[in-house]
Amino acid sequence: MVGDVTVISVEVTPPPEPARPPLTAVPPRKHARRLVVLGDSTAVGLGDPLPARGGWRGVGPLVAAALGVGSGGYLNPSFTGARMRCVLTKQVPAAVAHRADVALLVAGMNDTLRPDFDAARIAADLTEVIRRLREAGTTVVPVRFHDHSKVFRLPPSLKRALSARVAELNAAIDEVVAREGVPCLDLDALPGAYDLSAWSVDRLHPSELGHRMLADGFTGLLAEAGFAVPEPVSLTCGGGVEPSAAGHVGWLVLKGIPWLCRRGREFLPYAAVIMWNSLRAR
Repeated sequence: MVGDVTVISVEVTPPPEPARPPLTAVPPRKHARRLVVLGDSTAVGLGDPLPARGGWRGVGPLVAAALGVGSGGYLNPSFTGARMRCVLTKQVPAAVAHRADVALLVAGMNDTLRPDFDAARIAADLTEVIRRLREAGTTVVPVRFHDHSKVFRLPPSLKRALSARVAELNAAIDEVVAREGVPCLDLDALPGAYDLSAWSVDRLHPSELGHRMLADGFTGLLAEAGFAVPEPVSLTCGGGVEPSAAGHVGWLVLKGIPWLCRRGREFLPYAAVIMWNSLRAR
């Protein structure tokens, strides 16, 4: 005989759900309406010619198109041969008057080839450039440089001299960028920066592909800084002109070789010191 069975009901209370963090609103993307490009011949666009002798395109218009900046919002007061002091004294006033949302800055390489190269002065000028533009509400994006001796074939003594100068320049730029808290495009770290396809025939200026690589790097940093990039930069070349062999030769004879002669005369004394110190170390 089976006795009565008493059934005991146990109510189990589920553990409380973990507290969920409050939802954080994603800040809206900033839209750049005005863009200014400052600096030297790379900023001008050399190496990326337009059809029908239409001048140069280069990194500036490519970034403007990516950001959706119209022709009325684009300004490029850069010029060939510009040094950092030139940017401060001759280009920044125009940029401030333009009330740019974004300023791209490519300057410093010309300083490395001059006998009065002074990294501390370059750092001071760059600091002033950034601060004046920031006071005008502009986000400034400078560059730190690649080792151009790996692109332009040079004798060993000249190569060591140029590499040393670029290292000094980059150290100065790094110090300013860290102190001022601005984004900076590291050209040495750009994928393909040392491929010959990224350089024009003179090996001094980017080719169309090189300018597109620069524009892609700049817009990537601007996106990280909160700017909208409606039309990302394509690395497929188009819209420019592939210089002819005759054009290559003409540029080298009329522009390239005279430029090398001028800069070579200014740079050789410094290179001679590097070579002499190297010989003494042996």
